[in-house]
Amino acid sequence: MCCMPICAMTGGGARQSARRVTFGLAALVLFPLGNWGLLMIRYILLLMLATPAMAQDRVPSHCIALADAGTPVHRVAFADPVAMGDVRIRYLDHASFALRTPQGKVLVTDYTGFIGGDDTVPDVVTMNNAHGTHWTARPDPRVPHVLPGWGDGAAAEHYLDLGEVLVRNVPTDVMNRGVLRKDGNSIFIFEVAGLCIGHLGHLHHIPDAAQFAAIGRLDVLMVPVDGGYTLDLPSMMTVVRRLRSSVVFPMHWFSGASLSAFLAEMGDQFQVVEPGISQIDLSLARLPKTPTIIVLEPEYLP
Repeated sequence: MCCMPICAMTGGGARQSARRVTFGLAALVLFPLGNWGLLMIRYILLLMLATPAMAQDRVPSHCIALADAGTPVHRVAFADPVAMGDVRIRYLDHASFALRTPQGKVLVTDYTGFIGGDDTVPDVVTMNNAHGTHWTARPDPRVPHVLPGWGDGAAAEHYLDLGEVLVRNVPTDVMNRGVLRKDGNSIFIFEVAGLCIGHLGHLHHIPDAAQFAAIGRLDVLMVPVDGGYTLDLPSMMTVVRRLRSSVVFPMHWFSGASLSAFLAEMGDQFQVVEPGISQIDLSLARLPKTPTIIVLEPEYLP
């Protein structure tokens, strides 16, 4: 749900106004006009002629606001500068998100080697290898920091401090066809601009107390809601409620069915917003007061 300023009405709004004015004109001619009626017709005709021009002269709105959240959604290119204190988050596809910081650093989650048609080179990519759609064996050699979420005989351990942003992980287990692979997944956490942003990866179980403690506070959460390949929906909802993040981004949904089930069940505790966009700028100061699920539409970089 989103709100557009009334003054941003163009095109269709102008046509609706014209229809209303035409209806008013037709209504007037049903009655004796007199001098007052003639004046009214002239006034209405002037409005009909002026309305399209006025609509064309209006500057289109470039931002909307999430209802009751106070969080602006800027319609800008991903590569445009990010304001200080903000983080730009774009849903690319499947379980991949791209983050952009005020200093221009780009971080990509569950990196598959492809993020779109442009030549953006991420500074950091994270990967999980439960399935081939969450990693690549041939990452772009120009990427300086490639962080796999699994280890070779031991749990992956990442604590990458780039000054502006800190990237760390919390390992969890993976079940493949009933076979446990210990520490096969990582929950990656990005600490930037005062925000704690968590990506649950290919989560297969509810974290234990030690893992929840290691995760800490998450202001923003990216959560898989497929309900089958990862954790079942009731258990995933338990994780979401436990983390109590201000903003939740559903991901890893293959059809509207599992997403709709997730939204319907969580709607009593979270505001649900479907703005029909692929990216959003967030800041700690503008986090919604009510926990909010924001459904971003997947879209690669152009």
